[in-house]
Amino acid sequence: MKWVVLAGVFMLTGCSVTTNQPATGHAVTASDTMEIIRNAAASAPAGVTGEYVLNIKAGGKQGPVVYLNTELDYRDQRNVTVALHPNIIPLLKGQYGVTPEEFFIGKTIRVKGDAQRVRIDFINAQRQPSGKYYFQTHIRVADISQIEAVKEGV
Repeated sequence: MKWVVLAGVFMLTGCSVTTNQPATGHAVTASDTMEIIRNAAASAPAGVTGEYVLNIKAGGKQGPVVYLNTELDYRDQRNVTVALHPNIIPLLKGQYGVTPEEFFIGKTIRVKGDAQRVRIDFINAQRQPSGKYYFQTHIRVADISQIEAVKEGV
C-alpha cells in the first residue's frame, strides 16, 4: 500500500507544469527579444514590467513619437520597439547633443518599463483601417530616467 501511495505522489509531481511566463505586474530582466515578445503576448492585453537590455539597430519618427527598433525592419516579428514620448525628446537631445534616433542607433540600451503587445492596423488609401493588422511589442518611455545607453556598438 505504501508503494502505491508513493508511486501516486511521484506521478502527480511529474505531471505538474511550470512555465517561464511571468505573471502580470512582476518585474523581469531580459535581453532576449523573443523572450520579451513571448512574455508580452502571454500577458496581453496587460504588459510585463521589467528592465530590458536591447541592441538598437534602427530608429524613426512618426509624428512626434520617436521609435527605436531592435531590427532593421520594424515589421520583423523579432523586433521590439522602444517608443519615446514626445515630452522627453528635447531632454534626450539636450543630454546627447543629437536626436535620440541618431544617438541610440548602434548602441545597447537599458530601458525600464512595460513590454506590451500592440495591435498595428494597416491603413487603406482613404486613411481608414483596412481590417488587416499585425502585432508589435512596444516598451513606452515617458521619463528620461527609463532609458540609458550602456554600450557602444551592437
